[in-house]
Amino acid sequence: MLEEEGSRTRYEPCKVVAEIGCNHMGQFEIAKELMKLAARAGATHAKFQKRTPRELLTEEQYNKPHPVPHNAYGETYGKHREFLELSKEQHIELHKYGNEIGIEWATSVWDVTSAREMIEIPCEYLKVPSACNNHFEMLKVLRDEYSGDVHVSTGMTTKQEIEDVVRFFEETGQAKDRLVIYNCTSGYPVPFKDVCMLELVRLQEEYKHRIKEFAFSGHHLGIAIDVAAYALGAKWIERHFTKDRTWKGTDHAASLETGGLEKLCRDLTATYEALTLKSTDILDIEDEQRAKLKYRKSKN
Repeated sequence: MLEEEGSRTRYEPCKVVAEIGCNHMGQFEIAKELMKLAARAGATHAKFQKRTPRELLTEEQYNKPHPVPHNAYGETYGKHREFLELSKEQHIELHKYGNEIGIEWATSVWDVTSAREMIEIPCEYLKVPSACNNHFEMLKVLRDEYSGDVHVSTGMTTKQEIEDVVRFFEETGQAKDRLVIYNCTSGYPVPFKDVCMLELVRLQEEYKHRIKEFAFSGHHLGIAIDVAAYALGAKWIERHFTKDRTWKGTDHAASLETGGLEKLCRDLTATYEALTLKSTDILDIEDEQRAKLKYRKSKN
């Protein structure tokens, strides 16, 4: 969180992840447009999701109808998920496109096949969603066959399950150099009382010498508490992102639109600039005010 910069101690700049996920609605051109909008808003990363539905879902899950028919893109949940998937080749194109417009591509992976496909893309990190952080066959692929950082979300996860993930990476001496843990509550949207932001503090107390970094993935409304997460030590802030919150799909309602993401990036930059120690007792900006206003005892 804090680093020495000459005679000053200050925070590192916050990395902002625009979680596009499946908000592209299965349309490649919308995925590119969302990347461009996120880059213009000031996000450092645009993150997607990669699934292999036939591997991830049981036959029963695949053939069930979507639990919210209004949001469905297929007659079964499996066909809905297939419709929303971008191909490996499309993700490669998005990675290249991100390099062109100045934003890093990333994705969550949900199964072994997706992990093995995505590790071929030379990205900074891949993410493990809360739903899959106990999928150790997939975690093993990311740990042993991939060289980038591994970001792990901890929504709907017990303390022991978090410990199990950290120990899994410690087995090969990689946790301290590659593992990033996210404070997260799985809900869409999450009321403020359930964000439980002080879990960030607890995670740092438990793991600050054992993993690389800490992060916050928020599913709440608004942008105020993301600044609190950064001030509490999150080096990464991840928020769902869309062009239009009224679009069809599960995540749009809990996403930021372009204006909200711009304001979030602006506020995090301002907070970064403000989180410093004084370089001298009286700053240059205070000299004039001190000369004019500071109390002086009368000589009479």
